[in-house]
This record gives sequence, C-alpha cells and structure tokens, in this order.
Amino acid sequence: MKKMSNDRITTVQTAVIISNFMLGSGILTLPRASVEKVGTPDVWISVLIGGTVALLVGVFMAALAKLHINQTVYQFTQKLLGKWVGGIIGIAFVIYFFMTAAYQVRVLSEVTEFFLLEGTPPWVIVMVFIWVSFYLMTSGINPIARLFEVILPITIVIYVLVMLMSLRIFEIDHLRPVLGQGIMPPLRGVQTTSLSFLGVEIILILTAFMDNPKKSVKAVVYGTAIPFFIYLLTVIIVVGGLSIDVVITRTWPTLDLVRSFELSGQIFERFESFFLVIWIMQIYSSFVITYYAAALGLSQVFKAKMMKCLYFLLPIVFLVSTLPKNTSALFVYGSLLGNTALYLFLSMTIILFGMTKWKKRSVK
Repeated sequence: MKKMSNDRITTVQTAVIISNFMLGSGILTLPRASVEKVGTPDVWISVLIGGTVALLVGVFMAALAKLHINQTVYQFTQKLLGKWVGGIIGIAFVIYFFMTAAYQVRVLSEVTEFFLLEGTPPWVIVMVFIWVSFYLMTSGINPIARLFEVILPITIVIYVLVMLMSLRIFEIDHLRPVLGQGIMPPLRGVQTTSLSFLGVEIILILTAFMDNPKKSVKAVVYGTAIPFFIYLLTVIIVVGGLSIDVVITRTWPTLDLVRSFELSGQIFERFESFFLVIWIMQIYSSFVITYYAAALGLSQVFKAKMMKCLYFLLPIVFLVSTLPKNTSALFVYGSLLGNTALYLFLSMTIILFGMTKWKKRSVK
C-alpha cells in the first residue's frame, strides 16, 4: 500500500485521534447509563475497571496492527483469511463504522435541536454537519489529524474548567457509602462503562498511516489516558453534584449539571454554551474519523477510489441517522452498536492475532 509522505501521521497525532474518537456522546450519556446499571454511588469504580479493560484490549489490538506494517485491518484480514472471508469481515467493519457515524450525527441533532436550535428541522442540522465533515475528509488523514490536534487541547481546558466550577454544588456524601452493597454492583456496570471507551479499535486502521508503526502501543496508551481521566472526572462530578437519584431520571445529566449553576456578576454567567461548543467539536471528531474509516474500508475491500466511497456513503449515513424514532430508541441503537463492536473487534482481534502468529511460525 503506497502512501505519500503527507498521508503519514506521528505517534502523538495517532493518540490524539484515538482520544477524539472516544470523547463523543459518552460525555453526556455515561453518568446516566452507568448509574442505571450499577444502582449505587460506586459508578466511578466501574469506570476505573472499564477503562482499564478498554486499555488492555487496545494494547492487544495495537500489538496485532504493528505486525502488519503499512496494512489496515481491511487489508491484512483478507491476507490472513482469504479474499472472500476477509472481504465479508471487512464489510462488517465498514457497517459498524458508518453506523457509528450515523449515531454520532443523530445524537448531535437531538442535543443541538433541544438546547441550541429549537424548532430547526433535524435534517438541516444533519446535512450541514455532514457536508462540513465531508470537506475535511476529502483531504486525507493528515489534515484530519492536524485539526484534531487543535480541538483536543481546547476541549480539555474548557471541559476541566467547567467541571471544576461545578464543584460549587458538589456533595461528597452523594458518593457514599463506598462499596456499601459490595463489589457486585460496580462489576455489573463494567460492560456499560467499557462501551464508552470504544474507539481504541481505530488503531487497527491508524497504524498503517503511522510514520513509526512500532509505537502503536504507546499511541493507544496515551490516547486512552485522556478519555479515562475525563470520563472518571465526569462521573464523579455529575454524581457528586446531582446524586444518583437525580442522574437516573435525566436524559443528559452532564448538561443538566452544567446548567444547574451560574456565577453571578461575571462576564459569562452560564457555561452550558461553552460545554456544548466543545462537545460539538468532539462529536465532529468522532463522526469524521468513523466516516473516513468506513469509506477507506469500502475503498480497500472493493478496490474503488476513495472519493467515490465518500460520496457513496453520504445518503446511507443520512438515512441511517433518521431510523431511531425517539431518544429512547437512539440509546438502544447506541447500546447495540457498542455491544456489536465489543464482540466483533475483540473476537476478530484474537482470531487474526492467532492466525498471524501461526503463519509466521509456519514460514519459519
């Protein structure tokens, strides 16, 4: 697979892409989803365990990817399993990525219409967002990485600032008692919290573009560390500020927390606008990289031109984003996607890693 020098990305850029992919809709939905599953204030323990599991899985995927220099998962899957079987698996990956892109853009539409652009037809929000994203994707992976390098620091600074301001209504008693009902409730929430860390699977594609593929494991560790910290901070602050009884009744508890306080007499008294700005940037990042990964997969499986694949997916992503009829259906759709990714990528990584080692041993 030939690439121009400007299609290469550094280890830091790879880590940044992974972080941006992870920091999507999970910021808004993780507190409610985890509290529903755990039912106790120990949700932060579930996040710790879930994040650790996601990190270990990501390292495993990176170890597989760096065994196939300059090849994406679409390419080395066909090499290991044969053209037809590998092609079918590649199409499964493509479907996951463009379904994820559709989910991200639909979440953006729901939140934007409710909080910012009330009365605006959802299809208008979706189409504008898709076309702006499309413009970036036509230039390749390197411009995507450079834009993400701008977005991530802004996100971290503003997000941590807003969360720290939320400490004004934080009550430590809302997080007590620790393990009051034992270790089983937090363990029940591990799968749910692990789904919020989905995004490490993109390393199976990004390693092929890295200027130093041997550092793919390091990129995963760094790329996962930032969302790990942000998600842990989010759950602690949101549950500590609202309590689990309130969180479980809210659709977007993180936004409700930010809207529940103000600083009187300051230049900016309410901060949900800042929060929504950085969240929209993160949704944009998640959408761009998943859409690009899906188009790249189509291009490599069917040996088609990348631009044609980008155009081909436009109406499909738009139509899929309209399928959930309401917010409840959207959350079910998101959970289904997460579980599919968990089993699809984990099982295929194990199989492909075993096949790679077996073939190398056979050659020797």
